[in-house]
Amino acid sequence: MPVAPPVPRLPSLNALRAFEASARLGGFAQAAAELQVTPGAVAAQIKSLEQEIGAALFVRHAKGVRLTATGERALPGFVAAFDLMGTAVRDLRRGASPGKIHIAALPALAQLWLGPRLPQLRKKLPGIDISVTALETPPNLKRVPFDLCLFYCDSVPDNGITFSGDELLPVCTPALAKQLRKPGDLKEAVCLTDTAWADDWRLWAESVMPGAGFAPRGPVFSLYALAVEEALNGAGVLMAHRALVAEQLASGALVAPFSTTVPLHRQICLWSLPASRGKGASGQVLQALRDIG
Repeated sequence: MPVAPPVPRLPSLNALRAFEASARLGGFAQAAAELQVTPGAVAAQIKSLEQEIGAALFVRHAKGVRLTATGERALPGFVAAFDLMGTAVRDLRRGASPGKIHIAALPALAQLWLGPRLPQLRKKLPGIDISVTALETPPNLKRVPFDLCLFYCDSVPDNGITFSGDELLPVCTPALAKQLRKPGDLKEAVCLTDTAWADDWRLWAESVMPGAGFAPRGPVFSLYALAVEEALNGAGVLMAHRALVAEQLASGALVAPFSTTVPLHRQICLWSLPASRGKGASGQVLQALRDIG
């Protein structure tokens, strides 16, 4: 009589992903955000995994969780394993659709910097389909199906390129600019602010009119493109990033009422994974954007 004992099965892949993400990122909430599930779902997956292997992987406490010794020993192997899986899936996607590129970009850069360059990209690279997803923070390219990232960076990624430096300057319609003779006039003007870059007004004011105690007053927007649109509508003065309003300045729809600008230390960066640099469609897109500038 043949013997057919049951083969031990591997734990749930979702449970293993929940453990790896929580351990790598330092908490269930952070893992939930990356995996796009709820913290409760992550906690349940990890509890199930702990029960299956018969050991605790995290110590729960009032301020969050920390790895046990067992969890710490296991983490490097799982990070490497999921990195390799991400690479394998990315290679599979590229093999199936070699002419498709997906770019993750900061919303303002996607709309106001990349958007105007897309027609030139299509002309330069007619055989490549380019998709764009707007995200507030750069994704981990090892884990998500994006080929390129376009964000502001304080330092240049080793596998990336930067574009011309950016700077801060107030902009408004020509009609509104006639009412502004000196920077101090901004104290009485309606100032448009973007929540993500709320500190820009302070940085410019401290450089241009130090000690004036200037504080912008006016509406606040969570979408920079909407703030630009309101500036075009004549609703007020926007503290702008030159790189993001270059078209409006060139056309004269917006003007800079003052000549003083303040350089930004962060730069617009475009990068891919090191293994993708200069290869395939992603390398072509990166080089084309470098050429377009």
